[in-house]
Amino acid sequence: MKRVVLTFAMTIFCASWFVPPPGFAQFVPPAQKAAHVAVTQGPEIELNQSHLAIIRWTTNNPGGSPEHFAVVHYGTDPNNLNLTAKSHIRLNQSHDYTVFRVRMDDLAPKTTYYYTVDSMDAHDVSDGVKSSTKSFTTP
Repeated sequence: MKRVVLTFAMTIFCASWFVPPPGFAQFVPPAQKAAHVAVTQGPEIELNQSHLAIIRWTTNNPGGSPEHFAVVHYGTDPNNLNLTAKSHIRLNQSHDYTVFRVRMDDLAPKTTYYYTVDSMDAHDVSDGVKSSTKSFTTP
C-alpha cells in the first residue's frame, strides 16, 4: 500500500514539472497598430428580437493589444446615444480583419433605436473606427 501511494505521489510531482498550472497563459506581444482602422462590412443587425439585438461589423485588424472591446452607443434619439453595450473580443493577430459582435439587452418592443459602432483596446482607447448613425426597430 505504501508503495502505491508513493508511486502515485511521485507521478503527480513529476507531472507538475511538465504541465503548466491552471490559468497559465502564453504572452502574446501586441501587433503593430493599423495606420487607419475602417469598417469594411456593416454594421448590420444580425439578430433583432423584441427585447434584444445583436449588431455585427467587420474592420481591418486594428492591431495593438490582443484584448479589445466591440462597443455600440445607442438610444431612442439619434442626437442622444446615451446607452452603451460592450463585448470583449480577443484579436487574432494573424488575420487582416476582425469581426465584432455586440448584444444589446433590455430593449423595448416596437421601438426604434439609433446606434453607432466603435472598438477599443484594453485601456479603453478607441481604435477610431466610429461608424455613421444607423437605426433599427424592434418587433
